[in-house]
Order: sequence, then structure tokens, then C-alpha cells
Amino acid sequence: MELQKWLINGGAEGLSWLQLEDFPDTGRGVKTLRPLKSQEVVLTIPESFLWTADVATNDPVIGTVIRSVEPPLSVDDILAVFLLFIKSCKTGYDGRRAHVELLPTSYTASIFFSDEEIEICSGSSLYHLTQKLKQQIRDDYNQLNNNLFSKHPDLFPLEGFTQDDYIWALCTIWSRGMDFQLPDGQFRCIAPFADMLNHSLDVEVCHTYDPQLKRLQILAGKNYTAGEQVFINYGLVPNNRLLRLYGFILPDNPHDSYDLVLTTQPQAPLYSEKVALLKSISLQVDSIFPLKLNDPLPLNVLRYLRIQRLELLEISTVAVRHGAKDRISSRNEAEILEALRESCENLLSGFGISLEKLEEKVASGVYQRGSNAWAAAHVSIGEQKILKATLQKVKELLALVICANCGKADENNKRCGRCRKVVYCGVVCQKSHYSEHKVLCKASE
Repeated sequence: MELQKWLINGGAEGLSWLQLEDFPDTGRGVKTLRPLKSQEVVLTIPESFLWTADVATNDPVIGTVIRSVEPPLSVDDILAVFLLFIKSCKTGYDGRRAHVELLPTSYTASIFFSDEEIEICSGSSLYHLTQKLKQQIRDDYNQLNNNLFSKHPDLFPLEGFTQDDYIWALCTIWSRGMDFQLPDGQFRCIAPFADMLNHSLDVEVCHTYDPQLKRLQILAGKNYTAGEQVFINYGLVPNNRLLRLYGFILPDNPHDSYDLVLTTQPQAPLYSEKVALLKSISLQVDSIFPLKLNDPLPLNVLRYLRIQRLELLEISTVAVRHGAKDRISSRNEAEILEALRESCENLLSGFGISLEKLEEKVASGVYQRGSNAWAAAHVSIGEQKILKATLQKVKELLALVICANCGKADENNKRCGRCRKVVYCGVVCQKSHYSEHKVLCKASE
């Protein structure tokens, strides 16, 4: 009530028909007290109520101190300092303190998992990012403590600005922040009350920010009846990111992905020529490609690798082949597909628990539904399914490049006339391989 009163008095709209409620499946969320139509404006919050880096750096008490830090603080660190400062205040900032009092006291993001729990998804991108994130948080806190907290103990008393407090503030920002791409850059904020809305894939993305009118709005992502929980959609977020930032996962998340990182070293042959070719097709030397079940091997992965593995006599061929959209040569194609096959196999072997064993444990209830172990298992399952799909796609493409019998990559290799799924360098290899290939070949009819 304190928070709502503060917002309403300052011009926020929509709070008269919205109410905080505890729901069985999602925990605390927001309920509508009246029917809502899709795309109707549900909630409007003026910019002055938002938690932003600008609000913090312009604060009359700590703004000057924050701006004086060298090197300058990141947006997340500015917001973390501001949150902890308000939390430590005994008087003043009544509305913001009311908001802080409603925030969770703990979170379920992956950085809080025990070693045993996080090991369940070892080999996944979540596992590696979580380990890296823990170290990054320790380093960032030490720097923040040295450059700010220890220099101004009157503003930042140690008992309210420990490393644990800092982690709490970061998790608050990650799990409740909203990001908008504006003409002059990215804008990150936390919107009081709007941050209580839970995520659902069943609604459209429905949160907007208007820099001209300086306000954040929540629209109805679908039609609601009175008494229903109102949701927002965080976007196309895979489970590895949901668990790392928000502390939950969605079983069978259709947006699961595995980030494939590709890079080319400066000492590589023809490096400058290859960099120029990559730039000509809007790819960077250091690129990340999200692999998904519905697109396990994006064309841009092949384009990147085709350019990366070019030999001198093939350089001019790329322009003719529409920026490496098509095969450059059989040699080049076989090389990149062999490299991809090896990479996928190595990545899959790096998972601590296989896909099959994890699915069995989830199905049999070994991991209690909703537990950290259950969530970690789902992340690993999703990533392994994607890598297996990528590996299968790579094998299918490779079978159309190298002779199924001798493994030769040749421009004159011809497809099997019946199944069209393998190629041979000649009749001799085709006949020699028939006893092995005939079962697959006939099954393809």
C-alpha cells in the first residue's frame, strides 16, 4: 500500500485495478481486478519513479560520489550501489524504501546453487558462465569496495555493503530489470510494481518505454478476465539464461539455444583477407552463433567457417559464390564439416551426465520438480538435444561431400541414385560399399 500510494500520488496510472497476489505456481505476482483487452494499457509509470543510472548519478546525496569514481562504474554497479544505499537508509526516500521492502530477500539464480547442484549441468554453457560469473562478482566487489565503499564509510557502512549484499543487489537488477534499445543507446531500468509481473510465453511482449513522454507502460499481452494473473513476456529467452538471471526454467522451452563461439587467430593464413570477407557479409572475427532445435546449423556458421578455411586459390571464389552462401569447394566443405563434427562430439562428451541419463532421472522423479537440481538438469537436457541435432545435421551434410566408401572429397563425387543421401567417387567405391549401405538405402525408398 505504501508503494502504490507513492506511485499514484506521483502520476502512475492503473494501480487501482491491479493487486499483488500469491499464486500457487509462480509465487507473488499481479492480479487484475477487472477484465482487460489485449493491447490495452494496463499500467503507466513515469520515468521519475524508475531505478535508472541517471537517477542514481543525479541523487543529491550520493550522486556526486558515484560520478567521481574512476574508472567509471558500469550501469549495473551504479544501480546496485543505489539499491543498497536506499536499503540502508532509515529515513527519507519513503517510496523507494517501500519498494525495496517488497523485494525478495533471496534469489534462486544459478550462482546460488551448491557445487553438487551445478555439477548436474557440467559441460553446459550455464555451468561455465556461472563459474566465470562467480569470479567476476568477487573481482567487481573488491574493486567497488576499494574505489567507493571504503572511501565513504559514512554513506556506505560496511554492514550494509558486504559482498553478499552486492550479490543480492545484482540479482535484483538481473531478475527485475527491463532493457530497451533507444536511438541513443540501451536503456536499463527497474520499474516499481511493474517488476512484480511474472513471465509467460503465452502473452506477447508487452512492456514499452517512451523516451519522449518519459514513461514506461505495460500493455495487456492478451485478454484477461477479472481475477487472472497478468503476465509480461521477457522475450525469446533460453533456459540457460532464465536460470542464470531469473532463477527459473521452462520445461521444453522452445527458445532453448546453445551459443557456438567461433574465432580466427591473427596468425592464421590470409588473416586480413579473411577478416575483410567476414566484414563484407556482416560477420565479426569473434562471433557467437545461437544454435537452436529448429535451426541447429545456421547458414552463417557455414559461411564463417568456409571463409575461415579458405586457401589462396579459393579467395576470389567467395565473391562468385554469393559471400560463401554456397559450397566453395569439396575440400573446403569437407574440412569445415569434419571440424564441426569433431567439435560437437567433443562438446557432448564434456557434459557430466548424458542426455539419456538426465531424461531418465527427471522422468523418474530423482530430481524433485522445481528444485535446483531439476532446473539444472533441464538446462543440460536442452543444450545436449541441440548439440545432437547439430551433429546429425553436420553428418548429413558431410555424407553429401565425401565418398561414403573411401572418404575422398572430390568435385566429381556423385550421389547414390536411389537414396540421394550419400556420394561416391566412382563405381568401384559404390559397389564396394553396397553391402553396408543397402539397408539404409532401401529404408529411404
